[in-house]
Amino acid sequence: MKDIYISGVAMTRFGKHDQASMQDLAQEAVLGAVADASETLDNVEAFYCGNVFGGMILGQVLLRDLALAGVPVYNIENACASGASAVHLAMHALRAGVYETVVVFGVEQLTKLGGGTIPLQLNDYKTGLYAEQGMVLPAVYAMRGTRYLHEHGVTSEVLAKVAVKNRYNGSLNPYAQTRKETTVDEVLGSRMIADPLTLLQCCPSAVDGSAALVLTTRKPQGRHAPVRIIGSVVQSGIREQHDDDILDAEITARAARLAYRQAGIGPSEVDVVELHDAFTIAELIYYEALGLCAPGEGAALLESGETSLSGRIPVSPSGGLLAKGHPLGATGVAQMTEIVWQLQRRAGDRQITKHARIGLAQCTGGGIAGVDHAASSVHILSL
Repeated sequence: MKDIYISGVAMTRFGKHDQASMQDLAQEAVLGAVADASETLDNVEAFYCGNVFGGMILGQVLLRDLALAGVPVYNIENACASGASAVHLAMHALRAGVYETVVVFGVEQLTKLGGGTIPLQLNDYKTGLYAEQGMVLPAVYAMRGTRYLHEHGVTSEVLAKVAVKNRYNGSLNPYAQTRKETTVDEVLGSRMIADPLTLLQCCPSAVDGSAALVLTTRKPQGRHAPVRIIGSVVQSGIREQHDDDILDAEITARAARLAYRQAGIGPSEVDVVELHDAFTIAELIYYEALGLCAPGEGAALLESGETSLSGRIPVSPSGGLLAKGHPLGATGVAQMTEIVWQLQRRAGDRQITKHARIGLAQCTGGGIAGVDHAASSVHILSL
């Protein structure tokens, strides 16, 4: 099987970009990644665009000013896992020998979208049922949080500590939307969204940004240590049953098992993680689903300090979705960008203490579609 390398990465700052168009954001990331790879656009044989709300043929529209006539552009929508799914599909083409070098980018401009960022489809039975009861994503995750606290005998302060950790990391990240530290008291004292989740325990939903990767089958000869993708899995969920455990992130656990098998490693060999912490409770659930700790021990892992920047297994060193922001289509690509920077020790003030060799990025999408999740991806990167 051919090795797939990430030869270049780049991203824009995540946040509100009043003076920039989605085209500006995408081109900044794409050109930055190509320059980081010491490549030229002439050597890029295809582009993969991950996006949720941009509309049809978005990639072609965003790249038209770059004079890329005749180069194939693929547009991928898979909810919050759109960018990660684009990476997965690009890898298939590279391994099949269709291309040698491609660019994958994710982009979103939610601050100019209007009408809310998570529309509910009333024509779908399960989603319509959620909508009638006001069951948007914060309410779904609040139920998970309430159940987790009850099942494992922990307090809401533990959830708040996830936000404290990730906002500290984000304060060190020049690309993050939120660059302000916070305290447990401030988190718990912020506006209640859906008990037990307060405002500072929910990722920002109005955010713009783009991220890009150059993928190639040619081993990079540049100034940075080559990073390979050694595991790439995208899974879709199964329909929920009435007796399903709301804390069972089965789709993510399944994707992780497949990715570990593909990479030939186990969870204990992972050195750094970027995960889908859209809400504080999600981080604890995904600790367990990814095998970073035993079931029910997510809170203990957090409180041990092992997931901090100086810990055994740093999680969300970028600040995660909670601080960096969550521009849906860009998120999965940005997670991998951060893992590359961490492995190559280019992460600046937020550089983790340990010298990492293996990193994992996990992203999910479509959490209100009547399945455990509509999509879940796990990518494993290695020096």
